[in-house]
Amino acid sequence: MSRISEPALRSDWLRGEIAVIGLARSGKAAATLLARTGAEVYASDSGGAPELQRTADALSSEGVTVDLGSHDLERIARCSLVVASPGVPPNAPPLVAARNAGVDVVSELEIGLRFLPQLQYIAITGTNGKTTTTAVIGHLLKALGRRAMAVGNIGTPLAEVALSPTPPDWVALEVSSFQLHDTPSITPRVGVLTNLSANHLDRYENVSQYYGDKALLFRNANAASHWVTNADDADVQSMAAPVPGMHCRFSVKTRSDAFYDRDNGALIVLGHQLMRRDALPLLGDHNVANALAASLAVAMADRDHRTDFALGRLAMALESFHALEHRIETVGEFGGVTWINDSKSTNVASTLVAMRGMQRPTILLLGGRHKGEPYTNLIPELERTGKLVLAYGEAGPLIEKDLAGKVPVERLGSSFEDVIATARGAATSGDVVLLSPACSSYDMFDNYEQRGAMFKRLAADGAGKG
Repeated sequence: MSRISEPALRSDWLRGEIAVIGLARSGKAAATLLARTGAEVYASDSGGAPELQRTADALSSEGVTVDLGSHDLERIARCSLVVASPGVPPNAPPLVAARNAGVDVVSELEIGLRFLPQLQYIAITGTNGKTTTTAVIGHLLKALGRRAMAVGNIGTPLAEVALSPTPPDWVALEVSSFQLHDTPSITPRVGVLTNLSANHLDRYENVSQYYGDKALLFRNANAASHWVTNADDADVQSMAAPVPGMHCRFSVKTRSDAFYDRDNGALIVLGHQLMRRDALPLLGDHNVANALAASLAVAMADRDHRTDFALGRLAMALESFHALEHRIETVGEFGGVTWINDSKSTNVASTLVAMRGMQRPTILLLGGRHKGEPYTNLIPELERTGKLVLAYGEAGPLIEKDLAGKVPVERLGSSFEDVIATARGAATSGDVVLLSPACSSYDMFDNYEQRGAMFKRLAADGAGKG
């Protein structure tokens, strides 16, 4: 078993056992990394699925003590440090036990950062657009010849990167509000805030509390910091205004450090025409904003990224970037009906972005586990192109209550097969069936990827049945 030679943790964290709570991919990576420092590690997860049992077996071989199906709260309260996976809410009993005992709680991200002290990283957060922006930044860094990866909330845990014998020199690091809450050492080369709107109100008491965690991106700001923010978002600008450092802004509405020159159909970055809009293979103004944010962040990260040659490479790289899976992804056209997978839209604001891009009669699949937001904000766009809303899952009754009488709504249960069959029966040639749920997937699926994969499979399976 290989070992990490120089643990970068505070000495008081290493005086006792370290607990890792939640054993999805990030928890597994953090526990493995810590065990290989020689630390004593206890890991637990309230679940007991077969995949978790395989994780437990792998961690046991690293010398980690593992509990599945329960947490030893007394043991956790005696630990010197607790590492929380992002899916574990702050009020979960093991985290409450730790904090009541005065035990520090940090994120897996914090552990990864401490083991990669030389890492250059661009940190990206925001309510929407952060995953695409992160992926674009990783793509652009590679185009400039950097050894780079897109990691963090986008899928690959930073602790997993730290386990590599040859970690990258640069990363594009997607950071959620949950991760920011427990990552005290975050100090990015460039920090990016894409936008702000209500989200995760199933976990936060109010929007202010959610915004407060987003603001922790700036917690270690100083005069040498670099920030890229959305000039079109008043809440973003209000949050960033008092933050020290160099501020650059992007906009799809007005001239800025990076902006969309709509009259001339061009993306402008730092006074240079980067590329024609029609050369960017991404739909919608939201993706223009993502491309501008990514280009500006990469350009600001290093002086060498701002030469004419480098900007030319950025433009070429943007031309070769394609939409991410599960984010306004065209699955195919079957019987004249276009099926679009936007499973990653787990809040109302993100679904609103998807609806604004629809130009044909649209059957919207809306539902899952409610996240605390009203669905009434969707009404204007649904009145414009919405043919039918299929409200399903736990949130179905709330969706029906908010939208009934304003737009056509049919309420269904929790069978996704029935949802797809109903959509197919209602669609006619020229329509769009859009899965953009505005809810989390956890009432019916393990994650949004599983939901999107089933949508794609059922859409393709029904080819010729419509």
